[in-house]
Amino acid sequence: MRISRYLMLTFLVIAISAGSATAAGQLFIYNWTDYTSPKLLEKFEKETGIKVTLDTYDSNETLLAKLKAGGGGYDIAIASHNFIPIMIKEGMLQKVDAPKLKGYGNIAAQWKNPAWDPGNVYSIPWQTGTTSFAVDTAVYKGDINTYKILFNPPPELQGSIGMFSAPDEVISFANAYLGFDQCNEDGSQMKKVLELLLKQKPFVKVYNSDGIKERLVSGDTAIHQTWNGYAMRARAEKPSIQYAYPKEGVIFWMDSLIVPKGAKNTDSALKFLEFMMQPENAALQTNFARYANGISGSEAFLDEELKTAPEIVVPDGVNAIFVPACSEKAIKLQDKVWTKLKQ
Repeated sequence: MRISRYLMLTFLVIAISAGSATAAGQLFIYNWTDYTSPKLLEKFEKETGIKVTLDTYDSNETLLAKLKAGGGGYDIAIASHNFIPIMIKEGMLQKVDAPKLKGYGNIAAQWKNPAWDPGNVYSIPWQTGTTSFAVDTAVYKGDINTYKILFNPPPELQGSIGMFSAPDEVISFANAYLGFDQCNEDGSQMKKVLELLLKQKPFVKVYNSDGIKERLVSGDTAIHQTWNGYAMRARAEKPSIQYAYPKEGVIFWMDSLIVPKGAKNTDSALKFLEFMMQPENAALQTNFARYANGISGSEAFLDEELKTAPEIVVPDGVNAIFVPACSEKAIKLQDKVWTKLKQ
């Protein structure tokens, strides 16, 4: 009888311990499609014992809607810099107090205390890069460094254009081409943006932020809005693909790691933030996605080709456009333009 009671007590302790470990040993991540290194997640799981589940989305607007609806049960999400102030203002994020976390000293100086999150109270850097478009130079052999070939395409590109499915990223290109402010509150100017996009629409094959590399490589599209890292991955499979640096200006961005309000596994989330502030881990993500990161010392772990890749090394004289967080008025005008475009 004593043995039975002892065994029952032992099994009870084990069961309780196992239940606690399961509850604390999970991490649910919400990130852009094809933007998370599988090896990175494997390494994190191996080092921490925390099981990671990854879900994906295709635009900041989708992420914003998810957080507005309560966060969807995610512990970590990745948001672009210009959406973070909106999320902070609307109380969608938990404070992470990054300066108190292990590894914070590894963040490069220019990404500490950013304008969109003073003091890194809510976020740390994930990846940084540019947004432009890539062209199959076997199809079009002219000058690609202008938005003109995207919005007023030559015959060989008509019907082969791929655009994002994200309103802010499509409209930002139109604003740059027309010389307008990115957070445009001028109704008459936004009418011109709509007219430009409607004129382009018959030549657009698809509005889709997923599957960009596959469409470019297969020849389904000959010109496609894309990000620099994705363009590099496409060129690796099809050397005739070239990334453009439009003379009118190139969109620069920083994506950051955030913890949504109501996250159930906060301890796991903070461990992941600390994990990502280690140079070798930041480099692992960069080697996969082909974007720069904000962690000093990661350079020693990067693939050699990243140091000279034309998609990574921005040419001198490029007009850099860093889109700020837009006002509610500007966002409503963007939404109005997008709704009319997609009708």
